Amino acid sequence: MDSVSLGDIAGLIAALAFAFLVFRLGSVIGKAGKILDETRLSLRSTTENVQPTLRGLTETVTLTNEQLSKVDGITTNVSAMATNANALTALFAATLGSPVVKVAAFTYGVRSALKGGGPRRRRKG
Repeated sequence: MDSVSLGDIAGLIAALAFAFLVFRLGSVIGKAGKILDETRLSLRSTTENVQPTLRGLTETVTLTNEQLSKVDGITTNVSAMATNANALTALFAATLGSPVVKVAAFTYGVRSALKGGGPRRRRKG
């Protein structure tokens, strides 16, 4: 039998340590592979669930934009109506306001004259 040297024992220990390290790295890599597979499946499931939600959200945003466009048109029409009503009020006040006030004053004067027979004078004393 050959004698085993200290270098042979060190080499054997190094080889066993290397084999153990390779075994441990293999199991870690295997676990990492399983984690990546689970992550891939989870991501696929999430993608399948999110896509319909995004489509629905896109449709909702499109309908909301259409409604906002309609509201903008209504607001524009109401603003035009308010401007027209303001102009009509100003026109009425300018054309009929002054004559109506004059007729009312004249009518008041006629009624006062018919009731009392003229302006009253203040008594002194």
